[in-house]
Amino acid sequence: MNMVFNLVIVVQVISALAIIGLVLLQHGKGADMGAAFGSGASGSLFGASGSSNFLSKSTAVAAAIFFASTLSLAYMGNNRTGAPADGGLMERMAAPANGVPANAGANVPATTTPADVPAPTAGVPSAPAADVPPGPAETVPATVSPAPAAQSTPAPAAPTQQK
Repeated sequence: MNMVFNLVIVVQVISALAIIGLVLLQHGKGADMGAAFGSGASGSLFGASGSSNFLSKSTAVAAAIFFASTLSLAYMGNNRTGAPADGGLMERMAAPANGVPANAGANVPATTTPADVPAPTAGVPSAPAADVPPGPAETVPATVSPAPAAQSTPAPAAPTQQK
């Protein structure tokens, strides 16, 4: 089965490369468009539509081979007999008998607390309010006396014009 699978993959790659090469070698339908506008004689705008040459027939055969190999690869990929029925990579791994790996705690750091650190307890009361020092005292800004009133001086009179 493995040899057939590899053979179908090789056939698919070769047919894909053949399709790429044949499509690049073919003469495009739009290449004769200039001939329709006066640069040459052409039967129709995009060339003769009914004729097919060796390259187009070979491209069709390579496409059919590629399509068939893709379908066969999909069928073989879904119906593999070498894989277990429930199947992925993790199911193929051998599990230990007790369910715990042999070196389960080898790289895990110790979680014990040192003796000098007291353990937290749930029923610890909060500190009494008397032991809390008072905060900074509020300071009231000093009142500022208003500035003395400015003396008013009369504005100079407007000059008069002489005639």
